[in-house]
Amino acid sequence: MNGVMAELAREHPQVSFVKLEAEAVPEVSEKYEISSVPTFLFFKNSQKIDRLDGAHAPELTKKVQRHASVGSLPPSGNEHPKEDLSLRLKKLTHAAPCMLFMKGTPQEPRCGFSKQMVEILNKHNIQFSSFDILSDEEVRQGLKTYSNWPTYPQLYVSGELIGGLDIIKELEASEELDTVCPKAPKLEERLKVLTNKASVMLFMKGSKQEAKCGFSKQILEILNSTGVEYETFDILEDEEVRQGLKTYSNWPTYPQLYVKGELVGGLDIVKELKENGELLPVLKGGNE
Repeated sequence: MNGVMAELAREHPQVSFVKLEAEAVPEVSEKYEISSVPTFLFFKNSQKIDRLDGAHAPELTKKVQRHASVGSLPPSGNEHPKEDLSLRLKKLTHAAPCMLFMKGTPQEPRCGFSKQMVEILNKHNIQFSSFDILSDEEVRQGLKTYSNWPTYPQLYVSGELIGGLDIIKELEASEELDTVCPKAPKLEERLKVLTNKASVMLFMKGSKQEAKCGFSKQILEILNSTGVEYETFDILEDEEVRQGLKTYSNWPTYPQLYVKGELVGGLDIVKELKENGELLPVLKGGNE
């Protein structure tokens, strides 16, 4: 990251870049909760305005460019930024039925408490979305006040704070966790919903705009020629669906075409139906 810092310093001469060894200044590390190296702190007018934990060159570049281009901070008496932050936090806590504010991501938790929280939620098959508070210092500090909860992770259900790791452990021990948090749908239930998402559903590699295999491209051309409305699902974007649908439909290949949730078949079947003049009635049966 030294090279990245040097390049950013050349590009933004109006910005001062200072490097400190965390172990050499323990009081600074403690004051700013430095838990990983490198950590980048952003200051303006002697106030800390942002931070970035970890060696993420693209994100560092983005933050430096953003803060370097922003003018002076608004006066402290201006209440509009606080109001905007409160609205933003409300939207974030309501972004999904179950929202986890954590350090890192579910795939790569960046503290032991966040890792334990993710493990508990996954063990109980709880469906949740997450927000990495290390990526946004404003949210990281603001949510503590918003929720009146000083530590992370924090779990919200329907916009309401449930609590941190200790609370979740207590709910698990009392067998109340499953009643508080929404469960992720089982794969079979999810596939049923997906195959019935539209009257005519095509599971393919790619999208309507860009097929990513020759078979998918051919079936798109056939469907487009019929004038019948249909929706698509890109199986390359979801490995669980890609593998699960093969078993669900007892059909091993893609693309797969469904009408009213029932499998019609793949490219060869669709070609046969078109040649026999049966394709349009089959598709329109799904659009009645």
